[in-house]
Amino acid sequence: MEEKELKAEDIPWGYPRCFNGECADKEKCMHHQAGLLLAEGHYYGPAVYPIAWQEGHCHCFCEKKLIEKAWGFKKLYNNVPKYLRAEARKSVHSYLGSGMSAYYRIHNGEKMLSPRQQEDIISIIAQYGNTDGIRFDHYVTDWNFE
Repeated sequence: MEEKELKAEDIPWGYPRCFNGECADKEKCMHHQAGLLLAEGHYYGPAVYPIAWQEGHCHCFCEKKLIEKAWGFKKLYNNVPKYLRAEARKSVHSYLGSGMSAYYRIHNGEKMLSPRQQEDIISIIAQYGNTDGIRFDHYVTDWNFE
């Protein structure tokens, strides 16, 4: 993956920030790195509480790393027989949550899928057809905020 600097504008709104300067993993943790990038004038918001650190490790640790996120479903159903496509699409909708909003936001690139979500969706598609060569429409390297 390419080299990329983490910037304050990369941190999603509402992402919990950590301020535990004693943490042994602070240099590798996305929550702590997000805390270091807190903009001046912000005085409150979601945080990782000190109680998260127990028995030598943090229960909220999120490794600072770049991942490949995906979006777009135009090619996703190419190997699904036409008579099963509506059912396959309904299963993907259901996986993404109630309503159509999440599905369409991901389809249009307003929101992106994590690697795990990509795997889960490919597994759903496998129930309806062959997954050889199936890919999402677009991929982008971005920070892991799970």
